[in-house]
Amino acid sequence: MLADHFPLLALRVRTPRLELRLPGSEELAELAELAAEGVHEPGTMPFLVPWTDQEPGLVARSLVQFHWLRLGRWSPDDWGLDLVVFRDGEVVGQQSVSAKRFAITREVHTGSWVGRRHQGRGIGTEMRRAVLHLAFAGLGAEEAASGAFEDNAASLAVSRKLGYRPDGVARHVVQDALAVEHRLRLGREAWRDEIPVTIEGLPPCLPLFGI
Repeated sequence: MLADHFPLLALRVRTPRLELRLPGSEELAELAELAAEGVHEPGTMPFLVPWTDQEPGLVARSLVQFHWLRLGRWSPDDWGLDLVVFRDGEVVGQQSVSAKRFAITREVHTGSWVGRRHQGRGIGTEMRRAVLHLAFAGLGAEEAASGAFEDNAASLAVSRKLGYRPDGVARHVVQDALAVEHRLRLGREAWRDEIPVTIEGLPPCLPLFGI
């Protein structure tokens, strides 16, 4: 089986409502189509790289290519895991976790999006809880960092709810305009597992994470 050679394909993270895992080919197509339908309100841009600012077909294609690129460039010293989020078997979004020199830094960065037709149901909070469990309980992380532009109230609210603390700001140029990012950080001592989360298939993956 392919997972014998790349065990991340067998990794599963589950919460009461969600399953997070790498997608098969058809599931990746579903994710791309969901992104093409819309991830955020028109006229806003929550991403540092404005990949959603193109016609729907190109949004879908760029997501697929980026997914393959991240897996193809995977290294224990520089990795990014883009998990597809399923609710009752339906693709609802993507939750990412990444790190550089994790074996030394013990720090991960997270990012995510939920398809617009699935927003407002608490999915974003639950999938962040899932990936934090993977990071802290599964991988032994000490810190989890995130960030959101100051007009991204939904993302900032999720971080506050989960106990992140302010970690400064950064000024970026996005689409030729100033975008102020609020950086946030959650330490192991402040992390709380407030819902049941289970991980399946992690031990064979640990060397790929640099552990």
